[in-house]
Amino acid sequence: MTRLRTWWPPLLLLGAAVGLWQLVVRADGVPDYLFPAPSSVARSLSGDRGLLGHATLVTVREVILGYLLAVGVALAIAVLLHASTALRRALLPLLVLSQTIPTVLLAPILAILLGYGLQPKLVVVAIVCFFPIVVNAVDGLRSADPETVRMMRTLHAGRLAIFRRVELPGALPSIFSGARIAATYAAVGAVFAEWAGSSAGLGFVILQAQPALDTARIFAAVVILSALALALYALVTLAERIAVPWHAA
Repeated sequence: MTRLRTWWPPLLLLGAAVGLWQLVVRADGVPDYLFPAPSSVARSLSGDRGLLGHATLVTVREVILGYLLAVGVALAIAVLLHASTALRRALLPLLVLSQTIPTVLLAPILAILLGYGLQPKLVVVAIVCFFPIVVNAVDGLRSADPETVRMMRTLHAGRLAIFRRVELPGALPSIFSGARIAATYAAVGAVFAEWAGSSAGLGFVILQAQPALDTARIFAAVVILSALALALYALVTLAERIAVPWHAA
């Protein structure tokens, strides 16, 4: 019952929005190539399921691998920034500055440098997901209780022991918070990468549908991308409940 009470308000609001969308589009006679009704999007999801299914598998692979790459690199850099104050002061402003570079412009450059295979797509997804993870991880590691750290030092605990027993466990909620935020960006990063140069994936489907004015197919691809983002977010939340049960509860 608790889960039902949690989920029914957003589901009810979403259903009302979709119903209003359908009513307004059909009542005004808006053609599908301008703005398709939800029923047209549903027909595209069903009629193009073969095309969309194959494209989804390609994009899912890019999203998962790129996201895992972002998590690994972000955590490694966060640990280095936490260990060295000088490095943190030097590198953290550059990381912030890097977020001003539009990913849609960076993706073609990476495609030229790395080719049009899987590698540039993973890098683009990782770049999109990287920043919220590393920032939240650094903040979490720095928020360790100083009294607990001082007590560990009085017990002759080394730097590694303090990190493993105090700082890292205390930082896990912040790390997962950043990971959840990054999970919502991963699918968008994959689409940017596919736009830069690809012959498969949901981003490629969107590019193909634009000249043909197949707007319903574009919306169908966007619906799938939204579902991918929600699924990855849910997986990260589940991982947090397993790894940090005292916080998730």
